[in-house]
Amino acid sequence: MLLTKPIVLFTVILSGTIIFILFFWPSSLYSHEQNPMARNFILWLHGLGDSGPANEPIKTLFTSPEFKPTKWSFPSAPNNPVTCNYGAVMPSWFDIHEIPVTASSPKDESSLLKAVQNVHAMIDKEVAAGIDPNNVFICGFSQGGALTLASVLLYPRKLGGGAIFSGWVPFNASLNDQFTSDAKKTPILWSHGMADRTVLFEAGQAGPPFLEQAGISCEFKAYPGLGHSISNEELRNLESWMKTRMAVVLPSCFEYC
Repeated sequence: MLLTKPIVLFTVILSGTIIFILFFWPSSLYSHEQNPMARNFILWLHGLGDSGPANEPIKTLFTSPEFKPTKWSFPSAPNNPVTCNYGAVMPSWFDIHEIPVTASSPKDESSLLKAVQNVHAMIDKEVAAGIDPNNVFICGFSQGGALTLASVLLYPRKLGGGAIFSGWVPFNASLNDQFTSDAKKTPILWSHGMADRTVLFEAGQAGPPFLEQAGISCEFKAYPGLGHSISNEELRNLESWMKTRMAVVLPSCFEYC
């Protein structure tokens, strides 16, 4: 069943996610600066109707020393007509046919694969610049989470990890044959609120069994009472999860000579 006012709903939900984060973390963290000698790359993919810049404050929450040599990227989705919002044009990585998203919702693989190509181009650019693929992390919320899953599994090499928040499986099992053995080794963290009414919990819960059939392991975390948003607890867990998976890169002699 479609929402009565889906465009307004998405705006409220996505803005609320950022406001929640900003109000519950110390303002002193905004002095965070990016180290130009980046050894890690974190790509954050926003949800439907949102923008990259609106999510940038997230990076200030990751204060562990391991994140100092990190380059963050918060791209914005192109404007596209969205079927579930009656064809309205808005920032959207790929088409979504219905809201709420369920485990059996229709999948638009054609537009999804175009978005995946764009994500892969961003990854390739950083790898070509010297970032170890094992230190490349893709994170995404809602539609961005679904794109994260597809992007890491269809990338030919193992990456540091893919983190999915309130996402779903946006492709059919027919794509599983395209996953390389290296891609299947990419660690996946999946977090989902049990009170989510936009991407139903059942849609997220269906992810791990789907991946297991393809030979892919997934760490799934359910958050009771959490709706369609990202909580501080989820972000703290993400920080710990990424820290343990960041490859150790020996500094270049040019940094000390």
